[in-house]
Amino acid sequence: MNQKALAVISFGTTYTLAQDAIMQIESTLSCHVKEYDCFRAFTSKMVIAKLKREQGQYVLTPEELMEQLYQKGYKEVLCQPLHIINGFEFEKMYKALSAFTDKFDKIQIGRPLLTFEDDYKACCDIVMKYAPAPKEETALVFMGHGTAHYANASYCQLENTFRALGHEHVYVGTVEGFPNLDYIIGRLKKHNITRVHLMPFMIVAGDHAQNDMAGEEPDSWKSVLENEGFQVTVQLDGLGSFPETGQLFVSHLDKAETIPKDNFIL
Repeated sequence: MNQKALAVISFGTTYTLAQDAIMQIESTLSCHVKEYDCFRAFTSKMVIAKLKREQGQYVLTPEELMEQLYQKGYKEVLCQPLHIINGFEFEKMYKALSAFTDKFDKIQIGRPLLTFEDDYKACCDIVMKYAPAPKEETALVFMGHGTAHYANASYCQLENTFRALGHEHVYVGTVEGFPNLDYIIGRLKKHNITRVHLMPFMIVAGDHAQNDMAGEEPDSWKSVLENEGFQVTVQLDGLGSFPETGQLFVSHLDKAETIPKDNFIL
């Protein structure tokens, strides 16, 4: 039997179209390393439970997948997380994988989307290919997830990279970190913006994109911006729906690092 496994690990989603985006990346990665058997794991137990309860679909956690691969006799595991930044979720997953180093000859892991300096320009180029052309008094606002982790600074670096590339009309905000929507609105008004186009800067257009960004509830970004007097349009395309994103993850897979057996190093 084959002794090499590819584990594609993401937060997960219950939205069917969003799952298609994950599958697209999985397919891209699997085609790149054809000698590896491809497997999926989700880190969100809430998503896993909801999928099982409502759709009869069961997805393993990273720990469950690693134990299953060990029981099946795999010797090498190549892991690629679909996280955006090197934050808490990535660290939690890394530590979980580190607990299995004694059970495999080698465990390797690729880094999240925004890790290397070139990643920022690559991501800017990708999303601008699919975003509408800039118009006068119109801003393109991306919603990132955000975190209390210091890796949240990646979102500020991302916006600065847009600026360095000449995209003065692009703003990057987050749901759970900084810059938040209030800060973005202040800057939009300062720059005399009247129209806003919203896009998620997330792998999938899942719950945050569908509800927190584009929902009709009064606290969604769309509703808040409209109440502030902006004309708002929405584009519900996660990064995973763009083929180039999968290729960027391929480049990270090629740089995968071996997890040390004696301890773990983030």
